[in-house]
Amino acid sequence: MKVLITCPPMLGQLAEFLPIFEEVGIEVVAPKVVQILSEEELLELVPTVDGWIIGDDQATERIFRAGKAGKLKAAVKWGIGVDNVDFKACKELGIPIINTPMMFGAEVATIAVSYVLGLARQTYYIDREVRAGNWVKPAGMSLAGHTVALVGFGDIGKATARFLKAFDMHINVYDPFAKRTEEDEANYRFLAFPEELETADFVVTTCALTPATKHLINAKSIQQMKDGVRIVNVSRGPIIDEVALLDGLKSGKIHSAGLDVFEIEPLPMDSELRNFDRCIFGTHNGSNTIQGVRRASHQAIKSMFEFLEVGVTA
Repeated sequence: MKVLITCPPMLGQLAEFLPIFEEVGIEVVAPKVVQILSEEELLELVPTVDGWIIGDDQATERIFRAGKAGKLKAAVKWGIGVDNVDFKACKELGIPIINTPMMFGAEVATIAVSYVLGLARQTYYIDREVRAGNWVKPAGMSLAGHTVALVGFGDIGKATARFLKAFDMHINVYDPFAKRTEEDEANYRFLAFPEELETADFVVTTCALTPATKHLINAKSIQQMKDGVRIVNVSRGPIIDEVALLDGLKSGKIHSAGLDVFEIEPLPMDSELRNFDRCIFGTHNGSNTIQGVRRASHQAIKSMFEFLEVGVTA
């Protein structure tokens, strides 16, 4: 049997996982992947394997149908987000599939917090200026007493709220499906978006991408925000309408943004976002720690082995 892996973080630590596959006689197909493979590349590879551990690739119905017509028996979506995978097609085709939820709450939350800190104190901007030979001293913002509008209260959102609360920040949570404890009720305010959005000094998005959240941060919601707001996105790029974000940055309505994700990835070289020095950019890499990747990869392998009915699990 063969298993295709197209998840870059897992591929980065593949040497650690290969013995697990070898023990049960499974060959690993490991193409070079920076972010995703194209649909044409996947159409060529997926039908030749028994299992597919999916990264951020656009796992479309067309690809799954081609896989079903070939050898494909099962798939696992590595990580939390599933918006790039057509689960409905898998169900219709009888291809068992699952993701690896509840794996990276703290990891992605620490990236969100690092962006909040970086935007507040402009540390990334200062670093770039010092490297360019400039000795700059911009005034920063203290975090205590300032307000965060936190969009999304799942595993990542809860960890982000907990970490930011430690800086004595006020947290307004926006998530109609939030599962709240008494402690949550005591520590945070739960509001309906965009209620009181104008009070937020930071807007931090940690929600899943759904039809309801796509472009939730748009021209209208940005206009409601206070002047000089700082925006952080560690969830999915399309949560933010980048045209509206650019307009806000150009006008000064938005002071700066910390973006680990973008509407188009990798960020195009001609993107105007590159013109804003105070912004912080990532590479959709919030979950990528050695420990987090190990945890999610072992879970993905375990699920795949169960689907393929091999005797040894990870």
